[in-house]
Amino acid sequence: MQKDKKKNHFEFIALMASLMSIVALSIDALLPAIPDIGKTIGNQDSTDLQQLITMIFLGFGIGQLILGPLSDSFGRKPIMYIGFSIFIMASFVCIFSTSLEWMLVGRILQGIGLSAPRTICISIIRDSHRGNYMARMMSFVTAFFILVPVIAPALGQFILNHFNWEYIFFTQLFFAVVVTIWFWKRQPETLHPEYKIPFNKHVFINGFSELIRYKEALVFTVLSGFITGSFMVYLSSAQHVFIDQYKIGDNFPYVFAGLAISIGVSTLLNGTLVVRFGMRRLALTSLAAFSVISSTYVALFWNTSNPSIFILVLFLGAQFFTLGFLFGNLRAIAMEPIGHIAGIGAALTGFISTIVAIPIATFIGGFMTDSALPLFMGFATCGTLALFIFLFMKRHRLYRKFNLKWS
Repeated sequence: MQKDKKKNHFEFIALMASLMSIVALSIDALLPAIPDIGKTIGNQDSTDLQQLITMIFLGFGIGQLILGPLSDSFGRKPIMYIGFSIFIMASFVCIFSTSLEWMLVGRILQGIGLSAPRTICISIIRDSHRGNYMARMMSFVTAFFILVPVIAPALGQFILNHFNWEYIFFTQLFFAVVVTIWFWKRQPETLHPEYKIPFNKHVFINGFSELIRYKEALVFTVLSGFITGSFMVYLSSAQHVFIDQYKIGDNFPYVFAGLAISIGVSTLLNGTLVVRFGMRRLALTSLAAFSVISSTYVALFWNTSNPSIFILVLFLGAQFFTLGFLFGNLRAIAMEPIGHIAGIGAALTGFISTIVAIPIATFIGGFMTDSALPLFMGFATCGTLALFIFLFMKRHRLYRKFNLKWS
C-alpha cells in the first residue's frame, strides 16, 4: 500500500511538471531559432524579436483571467483540454506566419492556451496540499520542470541543424498531445462538486474583492511579478547576449542549460528544506542574496565593457541559484490564504504578476543592446525593492501577532 502511494505521488509530480513543461518548451526551444525566424518574417531587429518571448507571457496573463475562473466552475480537467486546443491552433498560426505581427498574434494565443496548464496545475496542487507542504510539492514539480529548460535550447538547436525552425513548433505539438493524453487517462478531477463556483458576470469582481481582503496574497503576488519581470529580461535577451555580444555560437544551448541546472538544484533543495525552515524564511534569505549578488555585479562593472564569459556565467549561476528558492515560495505564500478560491485566485495572482512583469521586462529589455549590465541593474532594482517590501510585511505581521497575543 505504501509503495503504491509513493508511486502515485511520484506520478502526480511528474505529470504536473510535464504539463507545465510544455510552457518552458514553447519558450526555451525557440531561443536558438530567433535569428532564423527573423529572416523568414523579414525583421532582424533584436529588440523587436525579443517580443517573441515576452508576448507569450502576455497571453499567459490574459488566459489566466478566463480559464482560471472557468476551472472553478466546470472543473480542472475540461478547461485543461480547452487550453491545449487553443495552443494547438495557435501553433499553426506561428508555423504559417509571414510577418512579425502574425507571429506575435500566434505567440499571444499560444500563451492564452498554455495558461491552462500554468494556472490549473497550481490549482490542482492547492486542491490537494496546504502550507509548507504545498510549497514543497511546488518545489518538486518545479525541479522536474527545470529539466526542460536544460534540454530545450539544445533540442531547438538540433532541430535547426537538421530541419527548418517550423519543426520546433511541430515538436511542441507532439509533446502537448502526449501529455494531454496522459493527463486524461491518469489524473482524476480534484475540484469536488460541492466546491464548484457558478460562473457569472460577477465572478471576477467577487474574486478580486476576496483577493484584496488578503493583503499578504496581493503583496507577494506583486513581489513575484518583480522577480519574474527581471528574469524575463534574461529569457528574452539570452540569445542576443551570448551569441551576438559574446559570440559563443553553437555553445549557447550548453551555457543556457548549465544556468538552468543552477535553478533546478536550488529548487530541489527548497523542496527538502522548506518544511524544516518555512517558506517565508527561505524566501526572505534568498531575496536578500538575490539583491546582493546583482548589486555586486553592478558595482564591479559599472560603466565598463562586458566581463569575460566565465565571470558573467559565474554571477548568473549564483543569481539563478537564489531563484529556485524564490519562484515556488513567493507563489505559495501568495496562494496560501486564498485556497478557498484556488482557481480564480491562481488566475488573478498570475494575471497581476504578469501585468507587473511585462512592463519591467519590456523597459529593461530595450537597454540590452551592447552590454549585460542592464540585466543586472534590473535584478538589483527589482530585488532590492521586493526585499524592502518583504521586510515591511514581515514587521507588520510580527507587530500584528504581538498585539493579538497581548490584547
